[in-house]
Amino acid sequence: MHISVSDAKAQLTDLVRRAEAGDEVILTRRGAPAAKLVPIVADDVRPQRRQALDSFFGALKAHPGLEDMTGANMADFLYDESGLPA
Repeated sequence: MHISVSDAKAQLTDLVRRAEAGDEVILTRRGAPAAKLVPIVADDVRPQRRQALDSFFGALKAHPGLEDMTGANMADFLYDESGLPA
């Protein structure tokens, strides 16, 4: 569907719905194509998040004592006795 920018102003909500449904919406200026409305398809990042969490908790289990770590004793783990990164 082609529609002028000036006409699209009054129909924007409907045009966005049509684009979300898969219709191709081309906005024109003086009859020439100027822009296209397309839907945004969100990536499902849940598998990556699950993998990162599993990796993190696996690393905790590999180092006994880390599961009890708090902000108060984190510096003991991250830095050596001279205050340099471990």
